[in-house]
Amino acid sequence: MLFIDYGFGAREFYHPQRSSGTMMCHYRHHAHDDPFFLPGLQDITAHVNFTDIAECGIDAGLELAGYTSQAFFLINCGITELIKDTSPENLRDYLPLSAQLQKLTSPAEMGELFKVIALGKKLANPLSGFASGDLTRSL
Repeated sequence: MLFIDYGFGAREFYHPQRSSGTMMCHYRHHAHDDPFFLPGLQDITAHVNFTDIAECGIDAGLELAGYTSQAFFLINCGITELIKDTSPENLRDYLPLSAQLQKLTSPAEMGELFKVIALGKKLANPLSGFASGDLTRSL
């Protein structure tokens, strides 16, 4: 099983600065914390506690196969190969690919906020997405 979402290990998830939880609401690119504002029109989200996911999987007989940031996972899986065949001089094709890669891997964007965890049974080989950037210690 592979889970990709934004969240933290328990130590960070339950940090005192999050005493109000991690729920956030979004409406037309504006973030706020009132779930009763514009019901049905806004997105309501909360961060994932990846420690709970790992513990539930292990309790169910699965093995933790890896835990890392989205940036490390995508780079380990070869996302940079998608852009290498496009010449930087071809701005029309290169700039959109470069911007997408930046959004997915940058620490200021989704690269560090999103995490990836894998659980499974009898995995013969390590998963390539977890070759570097191990965050298991933060669970």
